[in-house]
Amino acid sequence: MKAKHLILLLFTGLVLGCSGGSSDSDPGTTVKSESAPKPGEDFQVALLTPGSVYDSGWNALAYEGLQNIEKTMHASVTNKESQGADIADDMRTYGRKGYNLVFGHGYEYNEQAMKVAKDFPDTVYVTSGGGLTAKNVGAFRFELEQGFYIAGYLAGLQTRTGIIGSVSVQNYPSIVSTLKAFEAGAKASNPGIKVLPPVYFGKEGDVTGAKQATERIIAEGADLVIHQANGAAQGVFDACKEKNVLAFGSNADQNSNPSGVVLASATIVAKPAFLELAQEVKKKEFTGGIKNFGMDKGAIDFVLNPKLSVRIRLDQQLKLKQVAEDIKSGKIKVPEDKF
Repeated sequence: MKAKHLILLLFTGLVLGCSGGSSDSDPGTTVKSESAPKPGEDFQVALLTPGSVYDSGWNALAYEGLQNIEKTMHASVTNKESQGADIADDMRTYGRKGYNLVFGHGYEYNEQAMKVAKDFPDTVYVTSGGGLTAKNVGAFRFELEQGFYIAGYLAGLQTRTGIIGSVSVQNYPSIVSTLKAFEAGAKASNPGIKVLPPVYFGKEGDVTGAKQATERIIAEGADLVIHQANGAAQGVFDACKEKNVLAFGSNADQNSNPSGVVLASATIVAKPAFLELAQEVKKKEFTGGIKNFGMDKGAIDFVLNPKLSVRIRLDQQLKLKQVAEDIKSGKIKVPEDKF
């Protein structure tokens, strides 16, 4: 993150990325490109996501990356929700159809990609998380831990009860790692703070479950809540609004959520990373492996909600600015699990 950009975020409340909240669109709908393939178009890219690309969060940012590939590279693109036993079948389907690149947007796709990829050597499989790689299998590592660390740091400065917590859909290693970073940031600014154990509600898109999980940690005294709820994030925000508690957005900029409770968002800026990978594949320069994308590459950001920034004192804003600069320079090493 450039210093000038961060100053804009802190002092003018610049809003970036997706708007917050859940869409009324059918969450089970597969979104396909509406653009007709251009003459000579021969590069095909597929995206598999665990939930709806209308979630204004984790899945939406991947879809933005896919759209950018379509627009910039004139590629033929498609996407599909894929979970559990369907993952390997869907990956095989795209391999059989001769797709050049298949993205699996989540840690849970990594092991399945390794099983399938050996049967389709001309198709590259890339997952957003995971540590298994091969000649035609790679992984992104969006270091969202850095944004969560700053969110935790701010929570430590802002809490009145001295208790904060988190709500997540599953205890995937990639999610657990971000929540550990949130706790580390909170304890860096407020050593005496109590960070409640994460509450996992277990099912993609379960807004009711996310709300109930949030109500549990609020009942234990938490007055700031962060989430990794994907399409169920609205349940978190609704519970916070009803109990007059503040929340943090995650993955995408959710500051404009209608609930009015999102103090700031820890975000992933995915489009450049998706495009870079697709270009490597098209040029046949892909070599497998894991690529890390953090604040130093502009892939992770922390965005204050301009409508609520009045709650954050100037000295606290300056501390946040310094923390972000120290993360970018490497002076602060944010904890990240190996997985």
